[in-house]
Amino acid sequence: MSDFLRYEQEGSIVTLTMNQPSVRNALTGNTAVQEFVDACSRIEGDPSVRAVIVTGAGTVFSSGGNINEMKRQMDPGLSPAAIRDEYRRGIQRLPLALYNLEVPTIAAVNGPAIGAGCDLALMCDIRIASETASFAESFVRLGIIPGDGGAWLLPRVVGMSRAAEMTFTGESVSASDALACGLVSKVVPSGDLMTAARGLAQRIAVNPGLALRMAKKLLREGQTVSLATYLETAASLQALSHKTRQHAEAVMAFLEKRAPRFIDE
Repeated sequence: MSDFLRYEQEGSIVTLTMNQPSVRNALTGNTAVQEFVDACSRIEGDPSVRAVIVTGAGTVFSSGGNINEMKRQMDPGLSPAAIRDEYRRGIQRLPLALYNLEVPTIAAVNGPAIGAGCDLALMCDIRIASETASFAESFVRLGIIPGDGGAWLLPRVVGMSRAAEMTFTGESVSASDALACGLVSKVVPSGDLMTAARGLAQRIAVNPGLALRMAKKLLREGQTVSLATYLETAASLQALSHKTRQHAEAVMAFLEKRAPRFIDE
């Protein structure tokens, strides 16, 4: 049984719930990273999954790093090289798994998302916030930096100026301010958060799974490669798309004026 992450699947939608509210769903000093990595691997290998929701149990989305772990890392017997290795083998595996997950992801942010918790939300493709949510890239307030990818992720979501403001001040951003700067796409009452997230996931999941995975890959590739390279990748993926049973079903359903019945490939 999972200690940290609850994995639930309903139809083609998986919900991952961080389930340690007693420690504000902290991401370090526990099995959180490994469980996220395992969940992402499980999802990647399951063609029936077409959308993923990430949320937190309790009133906090995630407090990020466990302060007791930070205290442990202050031990004079622990060298900088050892700490560097801990990051590489620990928290840094999380963005590599979640950000690169082929399936569309939605962060349903139910409360404060602090430090690495904020960055966890940024690793998802879409963010929906409850009215009680807040976001803080708060590392500098503890005399550290975003070691989990935050300084790479945040400017891609809100732009460099707003990312710099959040990073340099460490101040918390309210749900309404997050909406205004594009950090989230929607703010809903707390009691409606999961209904809104599931509704969006269902709107995504009605589409063929292979096309969703390839479309996400193109969105990711387009952020880091030239237009020419992107177009070459798009041509290759499009050639594969034209030969899938899901594409054939979508075309025939359109021509026959009926709802498509997609079979997972």
